[in-house]
Amino acid sequence: MRHFSVVIFVEICSDPSSGEAEERADGDQSDGGGAKYKGTQMREEKLAEMIEKKVKEARQVCEGDARSDECKVAWDEVEEVSQAKADLRIKLNRDQDPLTSFCEENPETDECRIYED
Repeated sequence: MRHFSVVIFVEICSDPSSGEAEERADGDQSDGGGAKYKGTQMREEKLAEMIEKKVKEARQVCEGDARSDECKVAWDEVEEVSQAKADLRIKLNRDQDPLTSFCEENPETDECRIYED
């Protein structure tokens, strides 16, 4: 009989600013695709706020000359943050634990090793 042990990486489930591990935001119930963890929910909210901020900045930068390099860079930043939020939504729609998603992207890390006894 084989026994498997998994090293659990708590830091990926933490909000770096608080230093606390993520807790379920709404218990174990999931209607498929929502943020199940407080830290994930906070990241989604921060990305939404950042998108709004970057759009305002881009509009201000582009007021004088919409074809300037600065304007293009500002809108590129909006696009990058929007893509980050879209990527987060895709991960949330998989309805997986954050550790599972992390290990799919980083299988070589110590946190994702599986040991056989």
